[in-house]
Amino acid sequence: MPGVSSLGNILIVDDDVGLRETLADFLDAEGYVTRQAGNPAEARAAMAAAAADLLLLDINMPGGDGLTFAAEIRSRLTTPIIMLSGKGSMVDRVVGLEVGADDYLPKPFELRELLARVRAVLRRARPPAEVAVPLSAATVERQVRFDNFVLTPSRRDLSTTSGVSVDLTGAEYNLLAALLDRPNRVMSRDAIAEATKKDDWDAFDRSIDTLVSRLRRKLTQHGSNANLIQTVRGEGYVLACEVRLNS
Repeated sequence: MPGVSSLGNILIVDDDVGLRETLADFLDAEGYVTRQAGNPAEARAAMAAAAADLLLLDINMPGGDGLTFAAEIRSRLTTPIIMLSGKGSMVDRVVGLEVGADDYLPKPFELRELLARVRAVLRRARPPAEVAVPLSAATVERQVRFDNFVLTPSRRDLSTTSGVSVDLTGAEYNLLAALLDRPNRVMSRDAIAEATKKDDWDAFDRSIDTLVSRLRRKLTQHGSNANLIQTVRGEGYVLACEVRLNS
């Protein structure tokens, strides 16, 4: 029987033994518990023996393709799936997501990028009660004051200090709340992708930059300091201001 990890138990399904071993060694070192299978039949046996929290699933394998196996899994289980494939075209990615995969990563890939995606997919798969509550969201009886604004977490409401409401989308609010949790510290693109909980985004998606630009524009339109959200080239973004909690 495999061990149990509080981070997650991962089943790696790929016919490339060398790649499986590399992924297993890397993820084990990061605190996960991994098992391996070389084809869908071995994966079925492994999942019958013990449930997995996440599947890393190759598309092209002898004895059955990963897309068909992903559709089979999704028809009866909610186990998260990240597809791994040497085919990186948009069509292949769309097909993978349409059959039920939660994410798609073309080969070759960086191990740190894989780790970021694993963390994001597992975080989204957890029941709400297991998700860590950030400081700003936890202070439900308080207001968070910064620059020219007042944020009330209990109502997910943002207004100016003069009482003018600022209309934010869910993703814009989540981004702002995350930045407020770490003022004057760089927030990486990985962290932004995870904090905004956008299933179809990753750390290399230009949509992240668009989201930051939208939030920055709305704050500026309501009188914020033009340098409130600063870009740190090659690293991410930082909220450059003092943040105060008021009862």
